Amino acid sequence: MTKQIVHTNNAPQPLGAYSQAVKVGNLLFVSGQVPINPDNGELVTGNFKERVRQVLNNLKNIIEASGTKMDRVVKTNVFLTDLSNFAEVNEVYQEFFPSEPPARAAVQVSKLPLNTDIEIECIAEVE
Repeated sequence: MTKQIVHTNNAPQPLGAYSQAVKVGNLLFVSGQVPINPDNGELVTGNFKERVRQVLNNLKNIIEASGTKMDRVVKTNVFLTDLSNFAEVNEVYQEFFPSEPPARAAVQVSKLPLNTDIEIECIAEVE
């Protein structure tokens, strides 16, 4: 199998030596996304739900750039600096995964890139 790099200008540019996503076979591995607005390259500073929504929109844009859809996401990993925000994550998450949500892990971490409070990565099935 050959790996294919997926890149879109509709999601933040990588902050380091990694790709937005890599497609191998029928799987897409999307790198962790933080709440950066790809239009201006700045962190979203609104309320927590707005930051979650930006992260999920970034994931969605990368997934769609690969030729697949959000309903093909099979696994997400959610990283939070404060696990007490988990209920708010769930509220926004359901907007993006209204039925048959993917498998998921959520963990509290001490620090995330750019001192943000949320990062989400995922694996999706591609056609």
